[in-house]
Amino acid sequence: MLGKLARQHDPNVLVGFDHADDAGVYRLTPETALVQTVDFFTPIVDDPYTFGQIAATNALSDVYAMGGKPLTSLALVCFPEKGDLEILERILAGGLSKMIEAGCTVIGGHSIRDDETKFGYSVTGVVHPNRVLANQGAKPGDKLLFTKSLGTGVISTAIKKGVAKNSWIDAAVKSMTTLNKAAAEVITCCAAPGRAQPSPVHALTDITGFGLIGHARELALASDVSLILRSKQITHLEGALDCIRAGHIPNGLKANRDFAECNVGYDAGIAEEEKLILYDPQTAGGLLISVASESANHLREALNAAGVPALEIGHVVERAKPLIQVTD
Repeated sequence: MLGKLARQHDPNVLVGFDHADDAGVYRLTPETALVQTVDFFTPIVDDPYTFGQIAATNALSDVYAMGGKPLTSLALVCFPEKGDLEILERILAGGLSKMIEAGCTVIGGHSIRDDETKFGYSVTGVVHPNRVLANQGAKPGDKLLFTKSLGTGVISTAIKKGVAKNSWIDAAVKSMTTLNKAAAEVITCCAAPGRAQPSPVHALTDITGFGLIGHARELALASDVSLILRSKQITHLEGALDCIRAGHIPNGLKANRDFAECNVGYDAGIAEEEKLILYDPQTAGGLLISVASESANHLREALNAAGVPALEIGHVVERAKPLIQVTD
């Protein structure tokens, strides 16, 4: 829909919606640019406090994905008129706990009456204008690192159906409430102003609602490259493949596959569930990093040392067909 609207021409807009990036970036001065994003959704877990934490973690992620530091946030609340306000209080408290962890100050918000609960945040951060990490810029030869496991979408569907095992829920909640802060700090250290050499990190995006394939597609198109993904190197949350085999598949996964699979090729021998998980819509998912080959091992080791379980899951090649090739 945005593509049908009149374009505004402002030279200070460093990242708009042209390449479907994670957040907008607006230059204020030669040293400072704003990073702005907004995200909210309906509950995906039963516990209100945990839901608030997940919503905050997810909203903050888009600022981290641009190489930015979150500063302030505004809460977005939709809540039933006759709903239990103690539940809303717990949602807000959960969100606040993650904002405090991120060092991001909640300065207000807006609420409306709605039959269905929805919650999230608009988040504003800052980044140096020359150190923005967009989804554009990946180069042939780059390695692709990924910082989390896939599967929050299918496990959330199993939760809604009341069939998820406790261990599956625990793994998914831990993933969805883990900030990308530590990963972003390691990544942006490579892109700090004053470095004698250009940053080895060429492109960055977080994997959320469009799934790994959907967001990888956006990175490939924005960068005019193709990607090779290694299926066996892509890790899954406990229970994720079990959910797929049992048919606990969210509509978002189906929509993602219908939209993006025309850009994907598969090597022989890749199981159907391993294909499907690549389209699973993630909440507060990991960061996909395109980094110069010679720096990939160093960055991966630095991420691991910071407690981020990053793995190399593929590499970047010259633009070709298919846009994304999934190998075994």
